[in-house]
Amino acid sequence: MVVLKGSAPTGERNFYEPDKTLKNILAERLPKDFFEYAERELAAFGKLAANDIDERARHTDREGQPRLEKYDRLGEDISHVWVNEGYKKTVDETYRTGIVGYVHKEIPELGRKGNYVYSFAQGYLLSQSEPGFYCPVTLTMATAYLLDHFADEDIKTRFLPHVCATGDTELFEGATFLTERQGGSDVGANVVKAVAYQGGYRLYGEKYFASNAGMAGVAMVLARIEGAAEGSKGLTLFAVPWKVDGQLNGIRIRRLKDKLGVRAVPSGEVEFEGAQAFVVGDPKMGLKYMMEALNLSRICNAVASIGIMKRALDEAAEYAERRNAFGQKLTDFPMVQDSLMKLRAKQEFETAAIFDLIALYDRVTSGEAAPEEQILSRLLIAILKKESAEQAIHFSHEAIEMHGGNGYIEDFVTPRLLRDAQVLTVWEGTANILGLELIRLVNKFSAHTVFVRHIKARLEKLQPTNDVKLLQEKMAKLHEELNLFAGSDAALQSFDAKKLMQKMAQLFENTVALEWSEKHGGIYKPLSAIFTELTWETRRTGGEMKTVKYFNSVMGG
Repeated sequence: MVVLKGSAPTGERNFYEPDKTLKNILAERLPKDFFEYAERELAAFGKLAANDIDERARHTDREGQPRLEKYDRLGEDISHVWVNEGYKKTVDETYRTGIVGYVHKEIPELGRKGNYVYSFAQGYLLSQSEPGFYCPVTLTMATAYLLDHFADEDIKTRFLPHVCATGDTELFEGATFLTERQGGSDVGANVVKAVAYQGGYRLYGEKYFASNAGMAGVAMVLARIEGAAEGSKGLTLFAVPWKVDGQLNGIRIRRLKDKLGVRAVPSGEVEFEGAQAFVVGDPKMGLKYMMEALNLSRICNAVASIGIMKRALDEAAEYAERRNAFGQKLTDFPMVQDSLMKLRAKQEFETAAIFDLIALYDRVTSGEAAPEEQILSRLLIAILKKESAEQAIHFSHEAIEMHGGNGYIEDFVTPRLLRDAQVLTVWEGTANILGLELIRLVNKFSAHTVFVRHIKARLEKLQPTNDVKLLQEKMAKLHEELNLFAGSDAALQSFDAKKLMQKMAQLFENTVALEWSEKHGGIYKPLSAIFTELTWETRRTGGEMKTVKYFNSVMGG
């Protein structure tokens, strides 16, 4: 029977136990005692995510979506967001695992803090069942990051223990409110104002796309202090509690958005009518702080993408094994084997590449990274966020097609995967916005030369196989293109940015694939060869069918 590693036949599943790649990543990146702890905890959470959380996610998506209860029986505006009981249980169970908290405080069993590698492993498992809820988790992670890194001790003491709660105190989920109607991605056009009041500030205005509205205990909000400069440099970051003394803190929800997907997270239009707000850090550095949090959120976005990719692939592989057509199982047909193996190769090595980035990000956030590593981290965040989000849509589409007509029916998870995947190309920056990030990094920090040096160094450490030589040739050609790009005018850079980002993502992921082939062998050797062939389209009509040749040894169980 063909069972993809990380999937299971119908019955009780566990997203973690069979996932050889994730286990290899954690064994390499975590100290021994931390890995042993992670094995136990992720096995339990992988089971929870694959069963109870998955079933609740289906209910939330279909019948139990958040609802705005605008007024109470006396006509008072209470702006209360109703969520179903299953969703509340998922909230409680997920945060108790320390998915947010243990990045910033000690894990009791270990006596030291966790890290982002472990947190994102949890997020990867969660996103296979409930990427919609992983959005509030992402916002809470960003809120914790901002408070921990930039808030003064009074503000940190007031909010951070609640944002990092693991069942030890009242939980405050987080939110980051940036978007305004007139600005969108142009945050410098924001007009929400902060007015001095009794030694503090009050906020007035509206945020047009505020996710986790009504569920967040504290929101991180960009606003302009009266008299501050126009544009992005005049924005200050504020911590805004949702309630003060049990009452709404001058906050109203106008309405909740009726979204295509990720229906678990309530996204609304929020009005501030004198909301009490606390300055976080330097009042002149608000946008810079928020951009730091945005980089973290972009990694979360990429992790959600590979989670959807993994679930889509698992569902496609399991269905193809069960489905008979023309007297054969679907998995007996070479074209089906080819489709599944190409998806498998991409999913494995995109996952490995993103966790490679996460390990680097851990170094950056802990202050251990050199300046060049910090530039590389920002660059990889942009290119891998773009690539993984687009692949999540592609994988969801392929899973639907593998199911045929059933793939379009809401009894199956595949329609929800596609609807949830679609937002990942938009949230935390569209491809166009990410292209602008590439331009900025190249023009300001010569990030293209940092990238080239990094890839060259990694390739030089590998045995000189034909695939390694091919990548070195591709690297040399891309180096030429990047140098031309760096010397181009603004219009030409904006025209070429997205295509170059795709090539950079492919080269980085392919380098990781070759490293895994050499280091781990086994299934990663043929998968690496398939990934290289797929990425650079080196197979010619009539050539060896590698995907068919290795199908049973890679996909079989």
